[in-house]
Amino acid sequence: MAHTTARAVVHRARGSEDPAVVERLIRLVESEGLDVVAGLWADAAPVSLPGALWRLYALREWVRRDPQTVALRYRLGVAAAPVDEAVAGVPAPPEPGDLRALVDTVLSGVYAGDLAVALQRAASFCRILATGAAFDADAREAADPDGADRLTRGGAGLQRTAQELQAAARQWRSGSLD
Repeated sequence: MAHTTARAVVHRARGSEDPAVVERLIRLVESEGLDVVAGLWADAAPVSLPGALWRLYALREWVRRDPQTVALRYRLGVAAAPVDEAVAGVPAPPEPGDLRALVDTVLSGVYAGDLAVALQRAASFCRILATGAAFDADAREAADPDGADRLTRGGAGLQRTAQELQAAARQWRSGSLD
């Protein structure tokens, strides 16, 4: 069911000339709820169309709910990832609104642009956030070892997500992303 719904949503939107369709899909979590989207796609293989969609919507929801933390992690990580900064395409210095615009643009690219580029931009964004989480963990280690450990694990998760999105982009280009 995950693959069927993901294919239907993506291909219907990509075949539509109506920008309102894309806008509704960008805001899918806001209208349907994160639990509904998770129920559809969260258990799908990470490198699959539904798995990639789930990761993009979860990333968008994090940026929407906690833009200050995301902006801090981005600012901490961006200097160490200049190539990813160029690919992600976030203005410097990033404001929370810039990050919200990025994730909306990425989702728009899934439905009305080059899906592989959208996935690559999201992967670069995740790599920058992972680097920022690592720097933040290092800074907190002495005062809050448990918090630093949580940040390190979160950063590792973001790095894994970046790898999965990058792999999904490659598969989309080869025509094998299901």
